[in-house]
Formats: sequence, structure tokens, C-alpha cells
Amino acid sequence: MLFMPIVVPFYESNGLTMKDIMILQAVYSIVIVILEVPSGYLADVIGRRKTLILGAVFGSFGFATYSFSFGFMGFLVAEVILGIGQSCISGADSAMLYDSLLEKGEEKKYTRFEGRITSLGNVAEAVAGIAGGLLAGITLRAPYFAQTFVALIALPAAITLVEPIRKVPLIKAGLMEIVHIARFALFIDRPLRRNILFSAITGTATLTMAWFAQPYFEYSQIDIAWFGILWTTLNLTVAITSYTAHRLEQKLGQRRSIMLIALMIPMGYLALSRFHLPGGLIILYLFYLIRGYASPVLKDYINRITASHIRATVLSVRNFVIRLLFALTGPFLGWVKDIYSLPQALMLAGFIFLVISILTAILFISSGKEMDRVRDYTSSTRPS
Repeated sequence: MLFMPIVVPFYESNGLTMKDIMILQAVYSIVIVILEVPSGYLADVIGRRKTLILGAVFGSFGFATYSFSFGFMGFLVAEVILGIGQSCISGADSAMLYDSLLEKGEEKKYTRFEGRITSLGNVAEAVAGIAGGLLAGITLRAPYFAQTFVALIALPAAITLVEPIRKVPLIKAGLMEIVHIARFALFIDRPLRRNILFSAITGTATLTMAWFAQPYFEYSQIDIAWFGILWTTLNLTVAITSYTAHRLEQKLGQRRSIMLIALMIPMGYLALSRFHLPGGLIILYLFYLIRGYASPVLKDYINRITASHIRATVLSVRNFVIRLLFALTGPFLGWVKDIYSLPQALMLAGFIFLVISILTAILFISSGKEMDRVRDYTSSTRPS
């Protein structure tokens, strides 16, 4: 992610406001909302490897489009292409990991490996923060050109993957089957629904903060030369807790983990709205520590109670809800920041996420021992 340390200044240099930036991200989210579940279902039907290859192709093309665009409409086209690519990857990657471990009888190690992937990804993004910052010294567009070549690496990586054998393949392909699985995940299976809702609220909150971090740097009048270093260290912070998430979760347990995430993520917004440098940066780093812990742990909770043959689709349902919520809240919060101020936007976001996080956390915890049981999707959605 070479462009991330300078993404907001890059947009601003091309005449975009914070509201425009959030609209672009909302469009990206809407594309994912439309395609997320169908692409996850596609991964369950034709195989995760083929879907990941398709996602890598679209990802490379999307960044190439960004590299040669100079205004809102060009960026909009690029975001649509990137949204298609991300929807193909999202859900299929985690499902493939879990089923690969399940095939070896090592599914209990999922949190450890998901944490390692998140950790290594953030270490890579930390290195990219430095490299992107240096490239931006040439021109703010240089990181996007370089990102196109970096994205191409995903293609041979996807081609070399080995598809795990699934004992229970999906019986048929079709739109109604997608509807059946989404209905099962969001309406019929109560523990799974509560898992997805809480995980989606948390994902929306952390995604929104990622887009407010650089405006906070600007608001604090931090020189742009420091953006790359700050972005690098923030991602290293995520890497630390992601790598050790499985150990910490074993000590805290499920209920305390949920309450920790439900309280600390929204409180990060509220605290950041009140503190300036250096206290604000300390709060931001604490927020990213919790973010690194939440991602692998909450995905693991969903995987534990999801059958293998619908796993990619169910994980895509989770990502679908995240992107839908972000598409609804992101532009609004960006508008609040433009019209009023960044602290007011952060405070409003904090109150919204605090209320919803606590409510969904209580529902999550109330599921009790049901959380450890995999439901029979087939018998729950079709007449015998």
C-alpha cells in the first residue's frame, strides 16, 4: 500500500474535498456491497484459487487506472475496478486458509495464522509507508505507478496456491442459493448473525478511522514528511497485536475479548476528539493496537461456527455489512468534518459506534455456549 501515507494529500492536490474522498470510498464500498456475497459464493462454487486470481487481475488494472487519472471521475472508475477486485479476494482468502488447516486437522491454529497474515501485511505496509513517502518526494503520483507493479505480484502468488479438498461441495449454483446462504447467516442462525453484526460494526469503525488518521495529522499540523513514518509505525503497531492475538485471546477468553473491543474502539474516537499532540498520537497508537487484535479474533469466531462449504460466502456477508455501513456513514462523517471540524466528526463517530458496539456486544455474549456449534445450513434453509 505504497500510496496510503499520502493518499489524502494526493486527493487534495487533485482538487478533492474530504466529502469527495469519502464519496469515492463509499462508491468503492457500494461496489463491494453489490458483489461481495456473489463473489464469495463464486469462490465456494468454482474454487477460491480461481477467484483470487481474478481479484489480482482487477486489482492491478485498478491501480493502473489510478496512475493515469487526474480528477474525481477518473478516480471513480478506478475505485469501481478496485472494488470488483477486492470483492473477489475478500472472504475467499480467509476461507481458503481455514479449510487448508481443517484438511490437516489444525483448524484451532486459524487465529494464529490469520494473525500472522495480518501482522505480515501490516509489516509490509509499514515498509511501504517509508518507500511511499520517499516516492512522494518525487511526485505524489509516483506511489501509484509503483503500486501497479506491486499489485501484479498478487497474480503469480494466487496462481501458486493449492486448493484444499472440500468434503461437502455446494450442490448447485444460482442466485437463489446466494440468497439462501445470506438469509441463513443474517436471519436464521442467531449466533452467526450476532457474530457477523458485531464483527461488521468493529470493521466499520476501524475502516473509518483509517480514513481519518491523515486528516488528524493535518489538523495537528504535522509536516507531510512525517506522514510516511507515522503510517509505518501505526501499521507496525497493528502487526504486534495481530501476531500475538491467539495468545491474548486464550488468556482473556471470548466474553472479555468482546467487551474490550466494544469499548476501546469507540472510546478511541471520543478520546482523539479531545486530545491534541502528543496525547492524540498515543491514543491513535492504542486504537491501532486494538484493531490488530480484533481482526483475526473476530474472523476466527465466525469460522468456528460456519460450515466449510459456505465459508467464503458467509465471510463475504460479513464484509458486505461492513462496506454497507461504511457507505452509509463515511460520506456523512466526511461532510461533518468539512462543514464543522475534525474533532466534532470524531466525537459524533465515537458516540455512534459506542452505542451500536455495546448493543451488538451484549447480543453476542448472550449467545453463550451456542457459539461453539456449527449449524446445518442445508436443513435450516430447505425443506427435507
